[in-house]
Amino acid sequence: MRILVIEDEKKVAGFIKTGLEQESYAVDVAYDGTEGENFAQVNEYDAIILDIMLPKKSGFEVLKELKGLGVKAPVLLLTARDSVEDRVKGLDLGADDYLTKPFAFEELLARLRVLMRRGGYGAAPLKFADLSLDPATRKARRGDTDIELTVKEYALLEYLLRNPNRVLTRTLIAEHVWDQTFDTETNVVDVYINHLRTKIDKDSPKKLIHTVRGVGYVLKEE
Repeated sequence: MRILVIEDEKKVAGFIKTGLEQESYAVDVAYDGTEGENFAQVNEYDAIILDIMLPKKSGFEVLKELKGLGVKAPVLLLTARDSVEDRVKGLDLGADDYLTKPFAFEELLARLRVLMRRGGYGAAPLKFADLSLDPATRKARRGDTDIELTVKEYALLEYLLRNPNRVLTRTLIAEHVWDQTFDTETNVVDVYINHLRTKIDKDSPKKLIHTVRGVGYVLKEE
């Protein structure tokens, strides 16, 4: 899943980005309101973390613009001012939740999980055939065999399991599993698909990850 962080304080932004990446999220960071608004219009995100006090364009202005354009990603507002007026204004403009600085990262994660459950990204185990992935414990299994996954392998498998029987292009996969700095000229998507195949399909007579030549990949039963 891919998150956009719009935060001008680089230490705070770096802290959030590092923490979220350790949780298998792909994270883009924008350091002012104008850049953040552009990112949100060009890319598809599963959630947006938006600071209110931003250069060039305030978080309120960005929020109003994005909601006016029909951007559906849930928005978590960050504010250094714990005033009722700010909270009410943000919620009235379309924010889904807010968090007051300073905050504990665990609380940020919990609030993100709530927002994404509302959007259908629950913590219930994902299953397809005899393959399962439990987002709560971050454990994968094929039949009776536990599968050890790296952070990116986990993110890739989660995306495949959330889209079974759907042909996913390499571009779609890259956009959801990697961030804005991803080099589209590399073969990193193919490399990670091969890693997953080795762990998931190699020892099973029934293959689940299939190549759609010239397009991408699909998780399906043969």
